[in-house]
Amino acid sequence: MTGRNSEREEHTTSLQGNRDHRSDVLPLEEGVRRPEVGSSKTDEGAGAREREIEAFSSGAVSGEADPEGRGLGKLLSPERRRCAVEHAREKYEVSERHACRLLGQWRRTQRYAAIHRIDEAALTEAIVALASEYGRYGYRRITALLQRDGWQVGKDRVQRIWRREGLKVPQKQRPRGRLWLNDGSCVRLRPERANHVWSYDFVSAMTDDGRTLRMLTLIDEFTRESLAIRVARRLGRYEVIEALADVMLFRGIPENIRSDNGPEFVAKELRQWLAKVGTGTLYIEPGSPWENGYCESFNGKLRDECLNGEIFYSLKEAQIVIEKWRVEYNTKRPHSALGYRPPAPAAGNPYPPPSTVSQPLAVM
Repeated sequence: MTGRNSEREEHTTSLQGNRDHRSDVLPLEEGVRRPEVGSSKTDEGAGAREREIEAFSSGAVSGEADPEGRGLGKLLSPERRRCAVEHAREKYEVSERHACRLLGQWRRTQRYAAIHRIDEAALTEAIVALASEYGRYGYRRITALLQRDGWQVGKDRVQRIWRREGLKVPQKQRPRGRLWLNDGSCVRLRPERANHVWSYDFVSAMTDDGRTLRMLTLIDEFTRESLAIRVARRLGRYEVIEALADVMLFRGIPENIRSDNGPEFVAKELRQWLAKVGTGTLYIEPGSPWENGYCESFNGKLRDECLNGEIFYSLKEAQIVIEKWRVEYNTKRPHSALGYRPPAPAAGNPYPPPSTVSQPLAVM
């Protein structure tokens, strides 16, 4: 036991001696070691300025905040890097070569001077005017309207101006009031020519007083033309027959007509009348609206470009505004499936040819 106690005492004494030795060596070691890189107070001039630019550029490129807490953002575009290089040259008084190297900008890109065309201002004004008039159109459809008006311009240039002016299609639009009026189990038949397949469906809306508006939309699936939009408070089977008869007097009798299985469309009186005039009925499978894709797509455009942006105070106002939109849809609005041409001119001589018109896949 006494031997073990003596060993413990010797071990404790050695540890205390090592601690005292370390306390004596540490001040000597601090005096011998060189200072860390960048800690010298004599580093001034270009080196200090370059380190400031490096700190500025690293925070800007990575999207980190500066020491004051301001987010500088990422320098993704050459224009933003060009501005950052000019700012660095003015603030830190360094050469263009050093600023471009530290910010990752090509010197040729930095010295590039944009070529401003003579018609740039007029084209920008025309694009802004069309975007203001047709708020739900994108730059591709605006390009088609410009080309129709005689502008020799492509979609890439229009897109560049579109982005530069901060134009975009709003996700939500604010309804406005009109002050001038106060009151699937089978193969689906594909359209091959005009009056081959028509399709119709119902769309609902409301007037400002909360009363229901019902619209019967009728289109030609081949020409994509809107043949009629009947707007009323109520639309039953007899109103549907009346609307079809009015259109058939001017456009002829279709070979087939497609619809869902709504009570108005499967009514006995409507089917008997269609059989007498020689029109076949094509009913989609219940719960399969994609089988009536042409009409569903048209209804979406009607709601997005007209119904969502209007406040109807009366039935008469709704009929006038919706009919005006229908005429504009047929005669002015570029349709992407028709080579960005409106449907009405394509009704007599469809463009592009039937072989190139995009058709939906058949539903088995």
